[in-house]
Amino acid sequence: MKLQFLGTGAGIPAKARNVTSIALKLLEEKGSIWLFDCGEATQHQILHTSIKPRRIDKVFITHLHGDHLYGLPGFLASRSFQGGETPLTVYGPKGISEYVRISLAVSQTYLKYELRVVEIEEGVILEDNDFIVEARTLEHGVTSFGYRIIEKDRPGKLDKDKLLQYGIKPGPIYKKIKDGEDLILDDGTVISSQNFLGPKIKGRIITILGDTRTCDAAKELAREAKVLVHEATFSEKEASIASEYFHSTTVQAAETAKKADVDCLLLTHISARYDQSLIDQLLQEAKAIFPNTYIAEDFSEFDI
Repeated sequence: MKLQFLGTGAGIPAKARNVTSIALKLLEEKGSIWLFDCGEATQHQILHTSIKPRRIDKVFITHLHGDHLYGLPGFLASRSFQGGETPLTVYGPKGISEYVRISLAVSQTYLKYELRVVEIEEGVILEDNDFIVEARTLEHGVTSFGYRIIEKDRPGKLDKDKLLQYGIKPGPIYKKIKDGEDLILDDGTVISSQNFLGPKIKGRIITILGDTRTCDAAKELAREAKVLVHEATFSEKEASIASEYFHSTTVQAAETAKKADVDCLLLTHISARYDQSLIDQLLQEAKAIFPNTYIAEDFSEFDI
């Protein structure tokens, strides 16, 4: 499981930072990639990575501001042109369905795959065999969601030595045991698969927030997360401006991470007013509160 940042800027594209988009790579877990926001030129950013658009089967839009949304119609079209034929689902606030429908209709874009658009509300918006995704409303100028991605606990490590002692050799049966199926030996003895599995592996939690002021919903979504992705549009020196425009500062993001007891904080959505010479200053502001903090750059990748 990896996070790769395709755009880490705020508001408008800049030379060093494109506007917001984040790829959650679940290639080992599900063979797919989930995209969080799709700012202008996201498809161009993808060209500089190993990401295959056809692998992206879910897009989660946090809110309907252009720097998080304008790249979506182009990406949807390009995915079709580049061999994407499997279904794709877009999740987002009320209005996302109309935006996608009109954009594709006016441009007369034909998709070779099934496109589903889901307008979400607070609560669990997705659950499958491996993950649960929850959404909560944050504090922004428009409806803005944060997402809590919860990996379900995984089966414990297979005790292969013990299996061999029982004369059970490697093969498809090992997967059945890993999936929790009991065994029936040749003499009719039934053996529980749990006898060959170690303790369950605790699932990871990833929290990705849309634009927001400091709020309780952000803390709840981030509670005990392995990774928290939080906007840090402004320096602590611009706290009043951040509040006026419904954004957060570096220090506010760090305080949320500390209160939520997360493992790692990744800051993104950095205002273009801060060039590279000021990035270390922003980082140190956050680190003073929450030491395990990093500022994401375009194309940077983090293992989870």
